[in-house]
Amino acid sequence: MRTLSKKEERELRKWLNSPAHNHREDVVTLFEYLMAGQHLYEEKFLEKERVFSRIFSNEPYDDAKLRQSMHFLLKSVEEFLIYQEQQSDEVRARMALASVFRKRKLDRAFTKAIKAVEVQQEKANYRNEQYLRNEYLLQLEKYSFYDGKKRTTEMNLQEVSDALDLTFVADKLRQGCLMIAHQSVYKAQYNIGLLEYIIEYVDRQKLMLHHPAIAVYFYGYKAITDESGKQYFENLRQEIQKHRTSFPKSELRDIYLMAVNYCIRQANKFNDSELIREAFRLYRQGLENEILLENGVVSPFTFRNAVGAALRLKEYDWVEHFIHQYKKALPHDYRESFFLHSLARLNFEKGDYGSAMQLLAQTDFDDTLINLNAKSMLLKIYYELDEYDALESLLESMRAYLKRKQLMGAYRSNYHNFIRFTRKLVRINPFDDKEKSALKSEIINASPLTEKDWLLEQVTAL
Repeated sequence: MRTLSKKEERELRKWLNSPAHNHREDVVTLFEYLMAGQHLYEEKFLEKERVFSRIFSNEPYDDAKLRQSMHFLLKSVEEFLIYQEQQSDEVRARMALASVFRKRKLDRAFTKAIKAVEVQQEKANYRNEQYLRNEYLLQLEKYSFYDGKKRTTEMNLQEVSDALDLTFVADKLRQGCLMIAHQSVYKAQYNIGLLEYIIEYVDRQKLMLHHPAIAVYFYGYKAITDESGKQYFENLRQEIQKHRTSFPKSELRDIYLMAVNYCIRQANKFNDSELIREAFRLYRQGLENEILLENGVVSPFTFRNAVGAALRLKEYDWVEHFIHQYKKALPHDYRESFFLHSLARLNFEKGDYGSAMQLLAQTDFDDTLINLNAKSMLLKIYYELDEYDALESLLESMRAYLKRKQLMGAYRSNYHNFIRFTRKLVRINPFDDKEKSALKSEIINASPLTEKDWLLEQVTAL
């Protein structure tokens, strides 16, 4: 009930006061009590005895009776949420009515209802997989009507088949992108099933790429998996710009992050500053248009990665503005630590090591990745200040920390590589050009390694 918006609260109140949905007065009273003031947020207001006395005044406390009221309120809220979800897709809701008329053999009512569905489908705001699925269900509903009439000349079997193909292809491509993204971070192994045949099929059936729900994920998948991915990414970027309004914000957020992740991975692999700038552009656009926000909340990882991309481009003014502007948009549990850590990163990149160390000392970073990033920052500070004893100690503690923590494969490899190359950097003979050249080649070819630029800079400075 804490998640209800003001509008949902008003609608639920009407729902509970309708005899069609609820006839228990205690359920209405319990609802009104919970929604009053701070009753949902302060524990003292949620003590069972206190709640019971407000619902059943002048009665001795009866736990079973209170639990019954809670049970019926919960069931009413669940039914309300189911109704809300069903009504949120107007095409699907109208189609359900057409289906009712068909099953009752009300042909004229069905024909009128199905035409209304077709009009609504054409006016739909989005052109995502749900739109294609609704088209398939619409054609299937029409087929069921024709089949019930035993008509042989008016069947729409081709339309049903075509709509099913589009739905399946769009759904499978999106699922493939999710699998490949998860696989690259967690080092998981998935069987992609029919996806390779679907990719070949779409390659042959170019008309399918006229559908945004297919084009976006086709180009996204090809960009990630194909060696000539840069051209596919350019196609993906164009599709995103052209069809931003074709997807709901929740799905558009996933599409933006898919594009950003491609940019970051390729930039780290090939040291491509243009791709970092493209990632930064996507972050800015996604934040300014609230695509990367969910109910006004920014993911801590989006916050951190946006700061990282901007710092790599030395966009210091933007970073400082962003950190302060979006601090309150961070989830409460992450707010202070991510804010301080980001300020420390900004000060470090500007060369103000004293301020960076002071900020890092102000909090314990519970998040493993933030903790490792903070340790990495300290490693670089110790190296640049020639604090080699502190550096050696931190390298060892960081190695032990990595051993203790359960960490995703790509992240673990990245920090292991950073520790390994930092040790080599400390122990290299600065007068041996051959040794320096070999280390430089090793660093260039290492992946993943987010600190590649800094390491190369230090080798060059020896």
